[in-house]
Amino acid sequence: MANANAVAVIIELLGKPEGCPVRYACADGTGIPKGTLLKITDARLAIKTSADNDPFAGVAAFEKVASDGSTSITAYTHGIFDMEQKTGVTSSVGERVSIAGENILTKCGATDLLFADVGIALEDAAAEDIFAVLVGSGF
Repeated sequence: MANANAVAVIIELLGKPEGCPVRYACADGTGIPKGTLLKITDARLAIKTSADNDPFAGVAAFEKVASDGSTSITAYTHGIFDMEQKTGVTSSVGERVSIAGENILTKCGATDLLFADVGIALEDAAAEDIFAVLVGSGF
């Protein structure tokens, strides 16, 4: 079974400034670990991904502590990250990958929505493998 608590780990931040950070609103009462895959909701609010085809906003650049008074979070939108492959699915080098749930990816299929696209697999990944993904390419 895939580890829904796994987070993305930075291999290399790309672009200028590094990682091409984007600032989003977030709820003060929400805790978000560094490396969490974020989805964007109405009014530019970022929350944790939770379901297939969630609209990808980026990778949490810092930990957001619940009820710390902060109502914003920064997300990296360009870089190479280690991420986790969905159970029962494989991805090959060069395939586009998308959100499949909480911090889980899958290869893009015909029914996957463009906004759920995270990036390109940089190595082959069997089910539940951790694999390198180029985020922010081709958007």
